[in-house]
Amino acid sequence: MGEIGLTEVLLILAIALLVFGPGLLPDMGRSLGLTLREFRNAIRGEGDGMANPEQPKKASDVISPHPPNPNP
Repeated sequence: MGEIGLTEVLLILAIALLVFGPGLLPDMGRSLGLTLREFRNAIRGEGDGMANPEQPKKASDVISPHPPNPNP
């Protein structure tokens, strides 16, 4: 098995264009790029709190039983 060359890449792109159409390909490429970026960040331990995991908040911390007084 050899490496994938330029001809094979062009053939795959042409088939993808025929199957998915020109309107959907940019969205698919954007989604693939975002997925790869998030995967690399997860491996490195960057972003989304992976480096400093935070304790889950309790419901009492999120929802106050008494709304704040607008007139102090």
